[in-house]
Amino acid sequence: MAAETPAQEDDLHRAARTIVLLARTLERAAGDLSLPQYRVLALVAAGDERATHLAGRLAITKPSVSAVVDGLVERGYLAREPVADARRAVRLCVTTAGTAALATAEDAMAERLEPLLGAVDDPRSLFTGLDQVRDEMRARRFERDQARPR
Repeated sequence: MAAETPAQEDDLHRAARTIVLLARTLERAAGDLSLPQYRVLALVAAGDERATHLAGRLAITKPSVSAVVDGLVERGYLAREPVADARRAVRLCVTTAGTAALATAEDAMAERLEPLLGAVDDPRSLFTGLDQVRDEMRARRFERDQARPR
């Protein structure tokens, strides 16, 4: 990648600051879920059922994921179930209460985003750009996972 010009660097710094502010805004909107709890709950709801998979997807340590999972289990948002063909493995499942908490948090986040996006000239372009960033992040994670020794 070519070196950035000062203007591009300023744009990147502003973007980083805005994303951090937005993350904080969304975390406040999530109610009784912290952002790490929200991320774990959303990933489990999307089909990531093993804590070891979550650690890789979230780019955090297994003990950190375990602490978040423990908290979500204690609150009744996740349940642990044994995996039939793996003696020590457990599968994580979102409970009915967890599904409700996730939906409540996402509705509140969307409500918080709506007036902010009203300030954007072309929200559709913003959504498209965000989708492209998400896809690039997934592709990079996939490449990292493939390069990791098994």
